[in-house]
Amino acid sequence: MAEHSRGRLLWLGGWRPTMAFHLLYSKSGIQMETRLAELTRGLGIGKADLGGLSPSQLSKADELQRRTVREERAVSERMAEVQESVADAEMVELTHLVSEEEEEEERVESAMKGKREGLAEVVEWADDLRLRTFKSVIELLTPIQAVHFLIAAAELHLKMHEWGRSETRITTVIAKINGWDRMLLLLLVAVVGPMECVEFDRTVERCG
Repeated sequence: MAEHSRGRLLWLGGWRPTMAFHLLYSKSGIQMETRLAELTRGLGIGKADLGGLSPSQLSKADELQRRTVREERAVSERMAEVQESVADAEMVELTHLVSEEEEEEERVESAMKGKREGLAEVVEWADDLRLRTFKSVIELLTPIQAVHFLIAAAELHLKMHEWGRSETRITTVIAKINGWDRMLLLLLVAVVGPMECVEFDRTVERCG
């Protein structure tokens, strides 16, 4: 997505680990519907894709998701602690510090060092959880299913960037417009979506 929207969707610098399960179940459901449609047309059981997850695989995915949710919550709570430490007594005291500039910089640097290290540890933990989750999901799938999952992840990633470019263009257009025209355009984007409104950008450029 555009930088501002993509930033809102990120979790500690990347994708939320539990998104892997939502992607797995969403793609599995879509491919299961395709399988059922093929069965009703007498075309057989279809491919060995994510629509054919076995009860054992679903059980393992559910167990893995529960563990991931717990650890994800722990990471988020630790991140909250690091963020809240910015307003601890030491930092508040520094805001009232009256001293030589060099001495003040030394004290601020000393206070911030531990907070930066704490932040780095949390981000490293989050990255490790993302990697472990992704690998664990791949391991519970068959090779063919893993390919389908990886393709779905890549497609989602690419589409998010594509939609982001469209959103950026719409944001630029809206910035050029004032009053009721801007309100109407915002309503148009909300109703039909940014992809359908990209042409409006070209129209504004031609007429503006």
